[in-house]
Amino acid sequence: MGLEQRRELQEQRLCGLVDRLLAAGGIQARWLRDCGVRGGRDVRLGDLHRLPTVGKRDLWEHYPYGLRAVEADDVVCVHGSSGTGGRPTLVPYTAHDLDVWAEVAARALAGAGVTRQSVVHNAYGYGLFTGGLGVHHGATRLGAAVVPVSGGMTERQVRLIQDLRPDVLTCTPSFALHLGEAMSAAGVVPTSLRVGVFGAEPWTHEMRVQVENLLGIRALDIYGLTEIIGPGVACESFESDGMLDIAEDHFYPECLDSDGNPVPDGTPGELVFTTLTKTGMPLLRYRTGDVAALSTPVSGQWRRMTKVLGRTDDMVVIRGVNVFPTEVEAVLLADGRVSPHYLVVEDRRQPARPELRVAVETATADVPRLIDDLRGALRERLGLTCDVRVVAAGAVPRVEVGKTQRLVRWVSGEAPVAGLE
Repeated sequence: MGLEQRRELQEQRLCGLVDRLLAAGGIQARWLRDCGVRGGRDVRLGDLHRLPTVGKRDLWEHYPYGLRAVEADDVVCVHGSSGTGGRPTLVPYTAHDLDVWAEVAARALAGAGVTRQSVVHNAYGYGLFTGGLGVHHGATRLGAAVVPVSGGMTERQVRLIQDLRPDVLTCTPSFALHLGEAMSAAGVVPTSLRVGVFGAEPWTHEMRVQVENLLGIRALDIYGLTEIIGPGVACESFESDGMLDIAEDHFYPECLDSDGNPVPDGTPGELVFTTLTKTGMPLLRYRTGDVAALSTPVSGQWRRMTKVLGRTDDMVVIRGVNVFPTEVEAVLLADGRVSPHYLVVEDRRQPARPELRVAVETATADVPRLIDDLRGALRERLGLTCDVRVVAAGAVPRVEVGKTQRLVRWVSGEAPVAGLE
């Protein structure tokens, strides 16, 4: 679409969204009326920054269905997550929402070269988590064959890849590494795989290189979240130059600073999405907590975003220095001596003297030199001295199902990893 045509479509859909929210009542309708909005025609895209945002806390406080905008009979499924603070987040989906989800997920997979002839080995978890079913919806919309293996069961996954010879692997990037290591240990070479579509957790270019070298594939990033639609909100393609194309005809993006003000294109900030076409639980200006930067709109091209740099609630502040775990990962995985398994530990046992500790695994014999090199590289990247420790192989926890935890806050008790004492 040209820029004018795209904006006209977004304006039309925004008008419909506001009308739906007002008709449904609830907190979003109340906030709109408090801002003087009486109908969809009262709001334009240029006015969005003047309207309130919705956050995860609003979903928690109105659990389970306080933001639902349709009758209960119109809900065909519910997805959810544990929430950043461990509290549940549930999102009702209508049949229309599932259709939109299948469409955007299919677009994302098509950009990765998935066709009717593809076999997709889908190792995202199935269930309340949107990863497995989201990819499944998109792949079947394209007519591809799906192997719905879900997460875990590593030995079985290796066998299925040998026997069914899929060309596409979908899972979290950390599980892709785990699966690649398991295949290497078993002497299995995954010759059929050509591309992987990995998401659900932030990952760096350095991890991409590790995954691609281990599996012999092209690794692409996919982005989504339960509150918006699940995987398919944005995705890398072979032609997107490391950026992710946003399905902005369905999800209008903004990028805000910590005070809620828009940041210039190309500047990292918190991603905010307005669900232009959702009906079950439409959201106006939802603050995702994910940090990324948006590109300047270009005619004939979807708006793009960078890979997620981190989360606002994962940012660590040590002696006045702001650090995202992905910045640590970029340094660690750029060093060929370091295993892709690591853990960043925010040590707050002495509140007045917080420390940033990093546990790594390695096969090198010269451990003192590795520690010195990593400390220097981290100090140069972060402007902060870190306590780097080499721990025993296998000491850093592996996760076969779900998202890998890369950051732990240590307040009291035993060390989160043996060797940090």
